[in-house]
Amino acid sequence: MATPGSAPRWDEQLQRRLARGEETALGELYDQLAPMVHGLAGRILADQAAAAQLTREIFAHVWEHPEDFDPAEGSLRSWIGALTHRRAVDRLRVRRAAEAVPAHDDYGGRDGHGHRGNRGGGWNGYGTDDGTDGNGDGARRTGRPGANDRVEEEIRTVATAARIQVAVDSLPQTLRETITVTYYDGRTYQETARRLGISEQTAKQRMRLGLELLATELAAERARQRRARPDGDDRRQAGCGHRHGNEDGGT
Repeated sequence: MATPGSAPRWDEQLQRRLARGEETALGELYDQLAPMVHGLAGRILADQAAAAQLTREIFAHVWEHPEDFDPAEGSLRSWIGALTHRRAVDRLRVRRAAEAVPAHDDYGGRDGHGHRGNRGGGWNGYGTDDGTDGNGDGARRTGRPGANDRVEEEIRTVATAARIQVAVDSLPQTLRETITVTYYDGRTYQETARRLGISEQTAKQRMRLGLELLATELAAERARQRRARPDGDDRRQAGCGHRHGNEDGGT
């Protein structure tokens, strides 16, 4: 059976099969990449139920819109990973925005006469992509100057850590285990070499190559995100997996 390692041939063939509506292609793609999608979503959202829901939505979108993938811009794995990352971050931003709104204030609670207030202009209570109240006034929405900046910093930190981990997971096993032992476990090259049964020089070479590949992958993903943002298509959320349903199957 073909694997993602044989890309772009595997990617392009799978894309054509999805375009023809072959459900077996969707099953093959799910088997190969669902663990990556669920893991990335789970790391960003810290909610397994939400991660499972987003995983279903991502594969529904791929099923509905296989033409959105461009093999010339990278692998199918990278494209789906970037799509998952963006949507998970957007969802986290919405959650944090909702959590930041006081239960009873001048913008959404009831006033002293029991009348419900207006939530600051046109803001719908779910937040906007820039993390403000719809009028660019994040501090007013939270009621605490600088609170919105702290929320955005938290989101960036979580999203960056998740993106790096997915990139590490996509490395060849020898490079992945070297980075894991050396960097995440905090070991010296000597200790890593002994633990993995390799020479210290080999450990250094693997670490260097792994970091170079990580830098390349992360730079490519940032470029894909910049290209994807203008049309706003990735901000919609996929829903059911029926072909020719809503354009992106969700909200």
